[in-house]
Amino acid sequence: MKTLIRLCDILAGLTGLILLSPLFLIVALWIIIDDFGPVFYRQQRVGREGKDFYLLKFRSMRIGAEKMGQITVGERDPRITRAGYYIRRFKLDELPQLWNVFIGDMSLVGPRPEVRKYVDLYTPEQRRVLSVRPGITDYASIEYIDENRLLAQSPDPDKTYIEEIIPAKIALNMRYINHQTLGEYFKIIFLTFYNIITSVCKH
Repeated sequence: MKTLIRLCDILAGLTGLILLSPLFLIVALWIIIDDFGPVFYRQQRVGREGKDFYLLKFRSMRIGAEKMGQITVGERDPRITRAGYYIRRFKLDELPQLWNVFIGDMSLVGPRPEVRKYVDLYTPEQRRVLSVRPGITDYASIEYIDENRLLAQSPDPDKTYIEEIIPAKIALNMRYINHQTLGEYFKIIFLTFYNIITSVCKH
């Protein structure tokens, strides 16, 4: 089963990179025109078996924004660029991760990879999420599609993220890890697209 899922990842990653290349170019030009600087943002994340890798995104925040904190609080976080607001809203910032999927750092479906700061706080049981390839989407991504808004309402976003959101996300991660089938794989992909469309329509 894992071999079939990996084959689907390779095919989807390569196909997506080819078919979406015109969109990649448009987004890249948009970023450069709006806030001159790098098009892509590389951040070190923790992957399968606890090994670090560099996750790739379209840059949606101002240069040096990470020094002011690693959690994005609300859609109108002042560190987010004008173009970045829309890039994030339509989830376009995640598209470059198709490269991470193609080369094997990630899967289309799996637990979202965390930064080392938060992984170091995992309990032995929670570290089970590191037994599989991290993914672009999973049940936790679907459930917490409005995570930034939730954090914006908290008086201490970092504490809320560590004590409430991380445990809840990991519990959702385990649903897929414990039932890793091709059917679940495609179900999560379908639900992700459905959620993105309905979320955009609401706003």
